[in-house]
Amino acid sequence: MANLFDKAIAAVRKLSDEEQNRIGAEILDELADEARWAEKLARTPEVLDALVAEADEDIAAGRVYPLEFPKRP
Repeated sequence: MANLFDKAIAAVRKLSDEEQNRIGAEILDELADEARWAEKLARTPEVLDALVAEADEDIAAGRVYPLEFPKRP
């Protein structure tokens, strides 16, 4: 069961208690933020559907185009 998450946890376990607690707090904050977004989007699916429809219309009408980022050296 050596997936990426397990490797990350093993690396974090080698850190000081203070660093482990800081990283743990960041992870928990991120998970709570994701849960809030999921709840908000679940309560307003019609808004999300409308945004998708608008984006589809813009694409079909040629009003949008892919972003071109400069190549990294």
